[in-house]
Amino acid sequence: MNLICPARILLLPGDLLDPVVGERVAQVYAGPFEAAAGTRLADGLGVRLTVVPELVRRPDEELQAIADLHRGETVVVLGVDLGLHLPAIVEHTGDGWTRVPTNNELTLATYEQAAEKFRESIPVEPNALLIDLLDGALAPGARVLELGSGTGRDAIELERRGFVVRRTDAASAFVEMMRADGYDAERLNAITDDYGGPYDAVFADAVFMHFDRAQLTGVLRKAARAAPVLAFTTREGKGEEWSNRNLDLPRHFVLWQEEPLRELLAATGWIVDQLNRGETRIGWWFHVLARHS
Repeated sequence: MNLICPARILLLPGDLLDPVVGERVAQVYAGPFEAAAGTRLADGLGVRLTVVPELVRRPDEELQAIADLHRGETVVVLGVDLGLHLPAIVEHTGDGWTRVPTNNELTLATYEQAAEKFRESIPVEPNALLIDLLDGALAPGARVLELGSGTGRDAIELERRGFVVRRTDAASAFVEMMRADGYDAERLNAITDDYGGPYDAVFADAVFMHFDRAQLTGVLRKAARAAPVLAFTTREGKGEEWSNRNLDLPRHFVLWQEEPLRELLAATGWIVDQLNRGETRIGWWFHVLARHS
């Protein structure tokens, strides 16, 4: 019989840059080697830190003890990876600790299964409104990191205008699609991977809408370290939603209002040059050009 984990346990690596937690946290726990990182995180969250000397040697027992103390709460633990790709949220089953997929990971799974159907569902034309914003900010020859290249339609137009584009996507199905079309493409997860660089700009069309606030905060900070210019689109609205629209498989969307979006950009080191609104058949979008402050 499976055991139900009485707490949500968010495992973070002790060397994670700019850790952001997007939900209320009751407490931070850390192994002895992660005590300094745990102190910084706990201070930032305004919660207590407890250093657990046996956390590395006896992770299963110590995690279960932590979970039993925090029924119905979320806690952060640094210094344990359980052989999982971190960061990770875990729960206990009868066979041990199991990683709980995030909304973004479930969305990526949909794209892996339905990449061709996605290509058939979107307009063939690139996003000229967003590309025009970037074109007005950079000279030909500029190096552009594209996050979430998808089918590669925007990259083709960016290159036609003289930019040098690094095509990337977190879904291997899109990477293979672009390679089959004759283009270099790399798998890169915008949330968890390093961006490399430096670049002249980061470009992300219809990607940020799949990140929650904590994930987007981390992505914006990494983009600020990689390039001085950022061009992106995201959906306008309130709250979050799951939708099976077009692909018949679930995707998670995070919607934004203008002021909270501007506030987050400012908090992560960006100054908005232009923020334009545009309407499509599925609603309103923000087209944003920002510069690193």
